[in-house]
Amino acid sequence: MEEPPNRKEPPDCEYKDSSHVVGVSLCDSAPLLWRVEDLRALRSQGLVGALLGSLPRTPRQNGRLGRPLLLLPEEERLLTEHQAAAALPAGNQHIGGVELGLLVKQHQEDQRRSHEEQSILALKDRKSALLHAMTSSHTGSEAEEALQRRLEVLDHNFTFPRSALVVQLSTARAGLTYCPEARAFLQADWPIRGQDSLRRDARYQVFRDLRGQGFYLTSAGKFGGDFLVYPGDPLRFHAHFVAVCLSLEESVCLLDVLAVARLGSNVKKTVLLCSLGTDGQVLYTSLQWSGMV
Repeated sequence: MEEPPNRKEPPDCEYKDSSHVVGVSLCDSAPLLWRVEDLRALRSQGLVGALLGSLPRTPRQNGRLGRPLLLLPEEERLLTEHQAAAALPAGNQHIGGVELGLLVKQHQEDQRRSHEEQSILALKDRKSALLHAMTSSHTGSEAEEALQRRLEVLDHNFTFPRSALVVQLSTARAGLTYCPEARAFLQADWPIRGQDSLRRDARYQVFRDLRGQGFYLTSAGKFGGDFLVYPGDPLRFHAHFVAVCLSLEESVCLLDVLAVARLGSNVKKTVLLCSLGTDGQVLYTSLQWSGMV
């Protein structure tokens, strides 16, 4: 067993000196951060998270994302453990200094006004089409009377369904509040399904130990691991390690070891097998691919 290089002393005062408590907003059970000051405070504590939102001016690109920021389960637990996070009350959330309930009422009023305006425009379009169709194919006084009757019937019976309402999608703060189907499809069971309590505890202890040594961590799902480990801020450094969390007694197939070692070599990263020892210390084994004999 060996420890990752450049081991540093845990910065014990890193969270205790921080007076800012970040406000966590829950979407179902996924912890999100919306406020800029919260994102700034989180980054100053060495936690990264993952941005999910579109940018208002470039909503269709996915190279650069904006708020909200999704926390890893381990990041949320670490903040809670150091009393550096608090859940925002569901009925008293503020966005840009405005209470969320007032924003919802304003949105509903804007939709009602927009429906009335679009109903008037749709009726004008229908009358214009009817006028063009009847005047081009019929002439005379009887045609004019028939046209007037059709227009009167249209005035009394025309309805514009709300399902045909044209709406402008919000790209600054898109949410699932008004889309129950999408909300049910994306509903999260946090922490992630399939992970038992021992597995979650092992991940958290590894996360806490590496973060205490000064490393930055993000999710490593696309690399087949648990965490990507950076020597500094991910905006300035590439990840040096792919951390894979395992139980100390867990048996691992040799082919899986070869696969993860080969993948780490291809992406120029060292694979760390991380296990929680019997004395509570985290043990690390590094893997590097050197070829087949």
